[in-house]
Parts: sequence; C-alpha cells; structure tokens
Amino acid sequence: MSISSALSSALSGLNASARRADIVSSNIANAMTEGYGTRRLETAGRIVGNDGSGVRVMGVTRQEDSILIGQRRQADSQLGANRVQVDYGARLEALIGSPDQPGSLSGRLSDMEAKLISASNAPWNTTLLTGAVEAAQSLASNINQISSGIQSERQRADAEIGIAVDRINTALQGLDDLNKRILSVRSNGGEVASLHDAQAQLIDQISPYIPLQSRRETNGTLQIYSNDGHVLLSHRAMELGFDPSPGMDPFLSLANGNISGLTLDGRPLRLEGSNPALGGGELGALFDIRDRLGPEAQARIDAVARDLAERFDQSGLDPTIAPGDPGLFTDAGNLANPTNEVGLAGRLQVNELAMPSSGGAVWRLRDGLGAVTEGPSGNASVLTAQVDALTAARTTASGGFSSTNRTISELAAETLTLASMSRINAETSLSHTANLHSVLKTAELADGVDTDDELQRLLKIEQHYSANARVINVAEEMMDELLRIAQ
Repeated sequence: MSISSALSSALSGLNASARRADIVSSNIANAMTEGYGTRRLETAGRIVGNDGSGVRVMGVTRQEDSILIGQRRQADSQLGANRVQVDYGARLEALIGSPDQPGSLSGRLSDMEAKLISASNAPWNTTLLTGAVEAAQSLASNINQISSGIQSERQRADAEIGIAVDRINTALQGLDDLNKRILSVRSNGGEVASLHDAQAQLIDQISPYIPLQSRRETNGTLQIYSNDGHVLLSHRAMELGFDPSPGMDPFLSLANGNISGLTLDGRPLRLEGSNPALGGGELGALFDIRDRLGPEAQARIDAVARDLAERFDQSGLDPTIAPGDPGLFTDAGNLANPTNEVGLAGRLQVNELAMPSSGGAVWRLRDGLGAVTEGPSGNASVLTAQVDALTAARTTASGGFSSTNRTISELAAETLTLASMSRINAETSLSHTANLHSVLKTAELADGVDTDDELQRLLKIEQHYSANARVINVAEEMMDELLRIAQ
C-alpha cells in the first residue's frame, strides 16, 4: 500500500469516527426525548481499483421497533377511551348520589316519604304540611338538576369532540408537511431521521383519540390509516369535519339530525351501531357519551319522573281533581303525558295549587288540589292515599327498566346501581389497560437509547480514531524521513 493510499484510508476512518461520535452524542443527549429513534451510522468499504481504500459513509439509519410502538399506540387509544368513560361514570354517579347522602335522589325520596307520613299523622299541622310540600319541591328540583347535569355531560362531550377534531387535523397537516420535507431532503441526499422523529411525536398526539396503523413508504413518506380502514394520510392529509353544538337538550340527537356527526374530507362517517367509524379511542368514547350513554341516562331519569308523576295522577287518589288535570307533580304545569316523556325530568314541577309562593295553599295537599275552600283539618284520607301511592310497587313503563314491580325508592336505587355498574366496569377496563400500557411503554423505553451501550461505543470510536490518527502520524514520519534521505 502506498503512503498516499494509507493517508486516504486513515482520513476516511477519521471522518467516519467523527460522524459516529456526533451520532452517539446525539443519542445520549436525546435518551429521554419522546419519539426519538436511536441513530446508527451505516458504512461500507471503499474500493479503488481492486484494492480497499478506507471506509465510505452510506448514511444514517433510525432504529425503532415498529410492532412494539404500534401495540403501545393501540393501548394509548384504549386508555384514552377508558379514562373518558370512567370520568363520565363518576360524574353521573355523583349527580344521582348515594342513599347515605341527604341531597341524593334516594335521600330526597326518603325525606318526602317521611314528611308525607308525618303530615298524614297530624293533618291539622300546617308546619308538617308545609314540610311535605317543600320536600316535594326539593325532590322535583333534584330530578331537574340530574336531567340538567346529564345534558351538561353531553355538552361537555360535544365540546371535547370539537377540540379533539382540531388537534387531529393539526397533527395530520403537520405529518403531511413533514412528508413533503422528507421527499425534498432525500432528493438532495440529506438525512431525514430527525423528520421521522417529528412524525413519531405527531402520531403519538393522534393515537389516544383514534386507533391507527402507520406504514413507511420506500420514498420515506408516511401513510396512516385508522384501524377500521379509513385513510387519514396518504398523498395528502385528510380533514375531519365537525360542528360543535352551542347547547344541548334531550331532543338533540344524531338520529334527529340536529347535532353534528363526523365527516372525513366531506364524506359523512357512520357513527351508529356496534362498530362506529374511528371508534375504539377517546374520540369514539366522547361520541358514545353524547349519543348513547347520555340519552340512556336521560331516559332513565325521565322514567323516574314519569313514574313519580303517575303515582299522584292515579284515578281516585284525589277526588277533587278533574279528569285530565295533573296531580302533585306536573309536566311544567300540565298532566305528564307518556307520549311526551323525553326531557320530562327537566320539566317536572310541583303543582302550583299547593305552593304558597305561586298563589296556592299547603292545605290543598290535605284537602285535595282541586278544593276551593279548606276542609276539615282532621281529614287525612288524601294524605294517606298519597303515602300509599308513593310506596306502592308498580311496573316501570319506560327507561329500559325490566317489567318487575318496584317502589319509587327501588326505582331510584336501580337507577344509581346501573350508573355505578357502568362506572365500575369502566374502571376495571381502565386498570387492565393502564397496566398493559405501562408494560408496553417500559418495553419501548428499554428498546430506545441505552446510554451505557452508547458510552461503550464512544470508547470504541476513540480507539478507532486513535488508530487512524496513528496511521497519519506514521505516514508523516515516513515522508519526513524520505525527505531527509533525499537531501
């Protein structure tokens, strides 16, 4: 080998060692950076004629376990969905309240029952009659609040859908921009590993909302699909469309067409049924709350309101009421109508004829709501009939409940039980998913930058650098000696 050939080989080795040192330093510096893929310098032997002439740098490769990362992203989606479900379930359960809470639905019912019984035992006592009317008002107000709270939860979900759609669209557009930059950089012979890192970070922003799959093309660009096959990013970024609702009430539904669905590049997506589009993540869970879980909860509390009103509307319970007139509980002043049950819980009111604040009188609770004048103070027949109606077991006609006969207190307890079971099931799923996510995240981090290994690589690079530097030093000495001999 000639001196010039040795120098050329050593210089190429020095250049490669310097590049390796830079890459290892970058790996160590970004060991804790989310989405960072470990870099490795790819080299090959340089051939001049038939002889080796050092090393040639082929490029920088980015290492990642795509299968493991894909599994972790699937867990991201399920974790996002479970968290949304748990939070909703906990808030719904708090709205209804547990029986040991005085302000709960069961507590209000128990209070009204106790005060009606007290009033029936002393029908001449105006204080006890007032207490019974106030307990009925508190019960109606509590049912109103539960209905309003359910619609607030639907409104919250609707608003969060709008935020999620904006974030997804922003991330998809960012991925599309990076695809264009990757094509440009690659065409100029540049390195694109940092652009791949940026794309990984953007994908991680989308994965909690939508379960997705990604694929890297041979030209370096990225394609993204949802688990159910919808293209989100290919030759360009697709755009999700959604119009948040300014308000929410029980009559607003996707089926009625008066709240927004979801579109992909202007094409409506199917959100109904067992496998809705883009389901399985936080976005799907939010739609589920707004369009299924919320309306189901509203239907149950409407059924409670209907059952309560119908107990006091029974024929013969209050002989002073004309046919078609409401009893103690009304639908905004009218007789509760089974054909207009949707939203009844939000309209439930105590009959104004028994409310002094509305021009009524509490003695009508004893003498009958249709009574014109006050009757005998010792007559407790209407009060006793009301107590019997409140505590009687009857079939619940709506709300998705079974046909079993139950008291109003049992109906309230079952409403709470259904909410609690939903929340407990969601918490169980959340616990399982969180454990799985933790395992996958730990494995992903373990497969990332190993700082101990990188430091060992630095020692080897130093040795290689020293060896090549020694070759150059020896070549210099040889040339100096040749020049001395020539003189």
